[in-house]
Order: sequence, then C-alpha cells, then structure tokens
Amino acid sequence: MTDLATTDLATLDPYGVLTEPATLTIKRLLPGPIERVWAYLTESELRRQWLAAGHMELNVGAPVELTWRNDELSDPPGQRPAGISEENRMQSRITELEPLRRLGITWGSTGGVTFELEPEGYEVLLTVIHRRVPDRSTLLSVSAGWHIHLDILAARMTGRAPEPFWDGWARLKNDYEQRLPA
Repeated sequence: MTDLATTDLATLDPYGVLTEPATLTIKRLLPGPIERVWAYLTESELRRQWLAAGHMELNVGAPVELTWRNDELSDPPGQRPAGISEENRMQSRITELEPLRRLGITWGSTGGVTFELEPEGYEVLLTVIHRRVPDRSTLLSVSAGWHIHLDILAARMTGRAPEPFWDGWARLKNDYEQRLPA
C-alpha cells in the first residue's frame, strides 16, 4: 500500500532544518513498532547506545541526568575534537509526557527538546525539535550532534554498524555550516 504520506517519507531529508530562527527540526523514519522506538528514547540502556545514558522516571517534572560517552557509540569512534571531554553530563527535567507519542525535556541553556513519534505503517516517524538554540556556534554543534546521533539510532535499530561518531560529527558540522543561513 502506497499513499502520499508514505511516498513523502521515502524521500525524507536526513538533514535538520530551521523551522523558526532558533529551532532545529530533524526527522527519521525508523523501524517499528512504536513501543520499540519509545524504549530507545526512555530506557537508559537502549538510549546509551545512540545518545546518552541516564535513568528516566516518566513523570512531568521528574529530574533526568543524561551522561554522554560518545567515544562508545561506534567502533572505532573516530577522532574526538580537542577540548571535548570523554564524558559529559547534563541535568534535565521532563517537561512533556504523552507515552508512545511525545517526550519533552529541558536541554542545558536552550529552550528544550521534544521528541514526537508518529506511526507510519510498520515504521515510526521520529521528529526531534530543539528550541531556542542561543547562537550559531551552538546551532552548528547541535545540528551535527542530533544528525549523527539519529543516524546511530537508525543503525542500531536496523542491525547495521554505525559510522565513526566523531568523523561523522565533524563532517556534518561542516555540512550544516553550508546548509544553515548565517
């Protein structure tokens, strides 16, 4: 069965776009079911494989500490840029929660991140919206970061080996420098 939505998703641009001057929106079509994608967002052991570890109590207002160890996301990890730590931590809170559909969390000095899930047949459309990114430098890092993290999520969910994290991040940061308006 092919409909217009499925056809549009087949050509989904892997790059994030600015949907507002300081808001990045990036989408990925992932293998379902939706419960599986939700688990990769909310369960520390699964989230650690593509983004960051950290226990998440699924209640609005609940604290979440995210711990990134990007060197562990691919083998080999690629060359970590000078000045970036092997481990990074961030204190967050859940701001929105609609199980299997929507999860919002605070995100450092920005306006926060929302993950939206929408079933598309046997697949799930994941939309990540990162709001109020404060400046261009942060926007380029965030854009490349979400892009490579979501690529790794897609690889994990389809049983493929992801590309080296840091090499992909550096390449994508250059891509976003060209793609996003100054």
